[in-house]
Amino acid sequence: MTIDDVDDLAGLSAAGRVVADTRDAMLAAVEPGITTGELDAIGRGLLRAAGARSAPRLAYGFPGSTCISVNEEAAHGVPSKLRALRPGDLVNIDVSAELDGYWADTGASTAVGSVTDRAQALLDATRLAQADGMAAAVAGRPLRGIGRAVERRARRHGFTIVADLLGHGVGRGIHEEPNLSSIEDRSDPTLLWEGLVLAIEPFLAMGATHTVTADDGWTLLTDDGGLAAQFEHTVVVTNGHPLVLTASAA
Repeated sequence: MTIDDVDDLAGLSAAGRVVADTRDAMLAAVEPGITTGELDAIGRGLLRAAGARSAPRLAYGFPGSTCISVNEEAAHGVPSKLRALRPGDLVNIDVSAELDGYWADTGASTAVGSVTDRAQALLDATRLAQADGMAAAVAGRPLRGIGRAVERRARRHGFTIVADLLGHGVGRGIHEEPNLSSIEDRSDPTLLWEGLVLAIEPFLAMGATHTVTADDGWTLLTDDGGLAAQFEHTVVVTNGHPLVLTASAA
C-alpha cells in the first residue's frame, strides 16, 4: 500500500508496534528445551491481548499464530509442542498480524545457546544485508537497488541468497505488490515512491539458493539441507532513510 494520510501512518505504526513487541518477547524466551509450540503460544497470547489477529492464520489458514523455522527450515515453519530447541540451533521467528485493518510483518533469527562461528557469521551477515536493503529503499531510486544491496552483502560474506523467498508490499493485506527480490533484476524499471510500504526480508543461507516444501505442506526447507537465516522489517519509503515500523522499542 501507499500511505495516504496521517491515519494510515498511525494505523500501520500501531500494527508494527504489536508485531515488533511480540517478536522481541518470543526471541527473549528462546532457550534450550523450549518448544516451538510454547514460543507460538507466547506470540498468540500477546497478539490477542493487543486485539490483533495472526496474519498467516487469517489470510492462509496457517496452523500456527506465528511462523517458527529451525535450522534448514528457511520459512513458514509450523510450531509444534514436539519440537524442542537444542543448543546450536538457529531459529527464525516471523510475526505478522492485522490490527484495525492494517497489516505489518517482521522477523528475526537468533542462536540457541552457542553456535558455530560460521552459523554466527550467517546471522550477522543476514542482519547486515537487511540493513543494507533498507538503506537502499529511497524514493526515486530503483526497486532493484534493494536486491543489489542484499546480493552484494551476501557475496561479500560468502553466503547465498534463497532466491524464491521474496519481500513484498504490505499494509492493506499481508502480501501485496510489489514483490521484492533479494537478487537484482536489471530488467525491472520500477522506481520506489514516497509512502510505499514494504516488508524487506532477505534470506541468506550456507549454500542453498531455493526451497522445497516439507511433507507438512507448509514448511519451506533449504534445497541443500543447510542453515538459513532471515531478518525482516516493515518500512515506509521516504526521500531518505525509510521509516521502520517494526523496530524494537527503545
